[in-house]
Amino acid sequence: MTFPPLPEPLPAPVVDNHCHIDIVRGDDELAVADALAKADAVGVTRIVQIGCDLPGARFAEQASREWDNVIGGAALHPNEAPLVPDLEAALAEIERLVTAHPKMRVVGETGLDYFRTGEEGRGVQATSFRRHIDLAKRHDKTLQIHDRDAHDAILAVLDDEGEPPARWVMHCFSGDADFARRCLDRGAYLSFAGTVTFKNAAYLREALAVTPRDRILVETDAPFLTPHPHRGATNAAYMVPTTVRVMAEVLGEDLEALCLQIDQNTDLAYGAW
Repeated sequence: MTFPPLPEPLPAPVVDNHCHIDIVRGDDELAVADALAKADAVGVTRIVQIGCDLPGARFAEQASREWDNVIGGAALHPNEAPLVPDLEAALAEIERLVTAHPKMRVVGETGLDYFRTGEEGRGVQATSFRRHIDLAKRHDKTLQIHDRDAHDAILAVLDDEGEPPARWVMHCFSGDADFARRCLDRGAYLSFAGTVTFKNAAYLREALAVTPRDRILVETDAPFLTPHPHRGATNAAYMVPTTVRVMAEVLGEDLEALCLQIDQNTDLAYGAW
């Protein structure tokens, strides 16, 4: 695998709302300083670094302390939750990390994944998801939700838990326009990844088209989900401009105006940093 070339810089700054700088894919690896410098060179001036297991959560907390343009998030990924030997101890460590530093702003990514986890692990996933929702509420953190093949179940859990957290994000939004409306009615921000550029993802572009401008975020989910035409290559935060350009075309929006709106939305979703 190889990294794509740097895209043309954006006319205004944008934030990568969900990134895993610490995850190495194959032989492709960028040092943190390198990854941040390349992103900054094309107008991706801030990054939300997400940890989805205990080592990743510790990395996110460290990165949020070390780098001015990084905030962190931590959770047990829904596919990780059934695998940990002691769920209670793992959740306690996540809570410690999420509250360890003011720049740890996110509880996530948590949620449900019915693609990689079968029936035998879904009860633990739901328990973990509920505990993360409670954690976000108690500590006034932004909740980032992972949803794969579990749209109705995600909303059922959220509804069952009462009011959702004050700020919550559907990371790597994967539903259609109807599901987008159902999330938006509950106060969600929708974060679009490189998948919105895929030729077979017209339903995602339709979901984007019905999303109010003040509820749109963008992400890479790097090193995964590299946007077209580099699908299959290793993703990095500097690829946000490729996705944003497609989003602007779908919305019929001026590119600079959309960048400024996304930047503003990010501050509303997480607080400025």
